[in-house]
Amino acid sequence: MERAMSVEDKIRRAEEIYYKRREQEMPMREAMKKAPKEKKNIKLFKKMIKQIIVCLIIYGVFYLIINSNYIFSEDFTNKAKEILSQDINFSQIYSVISSKVSEIYNNINKTDQQDENSNNGTGDGQNEETSNDGSNEQSEETRVNQEEDIKNNDENIGGAEEILTTTETSNSETSGNETNELSQMEQDANYIKSTISFIKPVTGTISSGFGLRNPTTATVPKNHTGTDIAAETGTKIVSATDGTVILSSTTGDYGNHLKIQINDVIIVYAHCNKLYVNEGDTIKQGQEIAEVGSTGNTTGPHLHFEVRYQDRYVDPQLILEL
Repeated sequence: MERAMSVEDKIRRAEEIYYKRREQEMPMREAMKKAPKEKKNIKLFKKMIKQIIVCLIIYGVFYLIINSNYIFSEDFTNKAKEILSQDINFSQIYSVISSKVSEIYNNINKTDQQDENSNNGTGDGQNEETSNDGSNEQSEETRVNQEEDIKNNDENIGGAEEILTTTETSNSETSGNETNELSQMEQDANYIKSTISFIKPVTGTISSGFGLRNPTTATVPKNHTGTDIAAETGTKIVSATDGTVILSSTTGDYGNHLKIQINDVIIVYAHCNKLYVNEGDTIKQGQEIAEVGSTGNTTGPHLHFEVRYQDRYVDPQLILEL
């Protein structure tokens, strides 16, 4: 049959086979083209859902902020300002730590010296025993000669003066070493006591001393720069010294507070209920300047009494009894 087919028939048959194969391949190509489109549509759908979720979250946050009465309340803003206004004095912390370390170091040196002295004392005792044994072996003639030499030697009178001078110099060296062993804060306190007269600013109980402490409230600083004297609200506060008011403020962690300066010393009276004086006023010792209160960063009514000398904090209890 194939041999009997003409060339035209062969061409026609080939065309029919070609078109049949082409019709069979068309659905497969169309299916392959449609598949990626479906995937793209799924990706777009997921992306749209994510965008909707993000928009809802943002809307919810704005809704909570606008309708929340606490976030923008006065209490919250005041607390935020107090936290942001807290000033950490790293130099004061360093000075306190260095003074403590120096005290420990000096105590260790003292104990070492005492041990050395005790060891030397035992050695001297042994030497004395041996000398006593040796002295028993000396002859009487030698002792008599020594006594005569001592009586005839008039130059020994001046030797007492030399001993006294050496003793005085040793005492002065000892006192100099004691002053060197004092911390910077103790030296400042001694200078302030020698140049300025202080009286108690208020009568009360010391609720918190100077230096490092472990407060139970998070807003209370651990490094206390003054002494807290607890008293009832409205108790009169008098000026501990003469001086000039360089600051009269009602803001910050100190609340209502005063800064009074005399020479190089600045005294702070903080957390007051009322202030009786203004900036620029000249103050006399014992003058009523404020009332005890609980303003600023406090946990109860008290006076925060603070002493500064040349920008260094000094423990008020080293200067006067509170």
